[in-house]
Amino acid sequence: MSRRRQIAWAFYDWGNSAFATTVMAGFFPVFFKAYWAGGLKATDSTFWLGLGNSAASTLMILLAPLIGALADQGGNKKRMLVTFGFLGALMTLSLFVVAAGNWPLALLLYALGLIGFSGSLVPYDALLVDVAEEAEWDRVSALGYALGYLGGGLLFALNVAMVSRPAWFGLAGSAEAVRFSFLMVGVWWALFTLPLLFWVQERHPAPPRDGVLRGALKEIRDNLREVRGHRMAFLFLLAYWLYIDGVDTIVRMAVDYGMAIGFQPGDLLGALLLTQLVGVPAALAFGWIGGRLGAKSGIMIALAVYSLVIVWAWSMNQKWEFYGLAVMIGLVQGGIQSLSRSFYARLIPSDRAGVFFGVYNMLGKFAAVIGPLLVGLVGVVTGSSRSGILAILLLFIAGAVVLRQVRAPETG
Repeated sequence: MSRRRQIAWAFYDWGNSAFATTVMAGFFPVFFKAYWAGGLKATDSTFWLGLGNSAASTLMILLAPLIGALADQGGNKKRMLVTFGFLGALMTLSLFVVAAGNWPLALLLYALGLIGFSGSLVPYDALLVDVAEEAEWDRVSALGYALGYLGGGLLFALNVAMVSRPAWFGLAGSAEAVRFSFLMVGVWWALFTLPLLFWVQERHPAPPRDGVLRGALKEIRDNLREVRGHRMAFLFLLAYWLYIDGVDTIVRMAVDYGMAIGFQPGDLLGALLLTQLVGVPAALAFGWIGGRLGAKSGIMIALAVYSLVIVWAWSMNQKWEFYGLAVMIGLVQGGIQSLSRSFYARLIPSDRAGVFFGVYNMLGKFAAVIGPLLVGLVGVVTGSSRSGILAILLLFIAGAVVLRQVRAPETG
């Protein structure tokens, strides 16, 4: 039963990662620039894409702690996850009907899908303490990210084949293939939410309260104060806020950046698929690293690799370099996310996981406000899409400096 719960929980990552890969990192930036916003200048479409990402993330800053507080009251984690997950799936399905040139509607639906995706992660992360014992957290967290890379990568590979050879699938052209890909992602996401819905139960629910919404709003204030009282958790959240900004910005803007400096969409999508394939064994390997060297050491290794990625991305000119960067990112992207989640779980009380992960996700979404908008604004001001990339390096360095001050519970 325990293994079935863990696999059912991890399969939600298999499902929602299709949005992260096919939509957020892959087709939406390409399709937005070439199909929906084809009449705009490259720097302008980059600005609007960055603004859309930032607007959705800003709303999640406000919602994440409220979602976490509501999720903890009366065992609502699963209910909140399914609500936001199906919202994201529905918005993704709706992209299928958006006509060419209608970039405002496409951006709105994408932003709402991003809210569904991000909102579902608050209760999903918090459910880790319900499906696994503490000794299993690194492994189970890594399993989720590994299945996410595998599931998202499989569907993305099929979608890339559809776009590359639409006639093989009875489609009129690449544009129709991309639209059908959005449709498939929505169905995929909803379908693989069902195992969690049927088989995962909460083991640490707080008792239900009267006036849930009013109580949750009061809890937000109290819980932010409570998080500050857990010094190690607070320091980790500061470090996480700094370095996850760079991680999220790379995920959301890498394809747009590649197009802006002259690479072809096919090469960029191929590199993204390579990231997914490398990410499957790499995420599992980081689960092993967390068990042998400690989660904190694994995060530090990932930050060092990301710093090299930024310097290389700033100076790259050849197509093969983008593929090299894709491999490097695939080696550490799932690892830094899975070990951050499991490391943080050790720093917080299990019966308050929803609230603490609400703050965790809030800071993650706040980070995604700054990075994409920074890249877009610097590109518009300087007229160069390369100029903003080095600023991300400062975030990785600052995050590593703060993380050094965090002591893991097992080491005192």
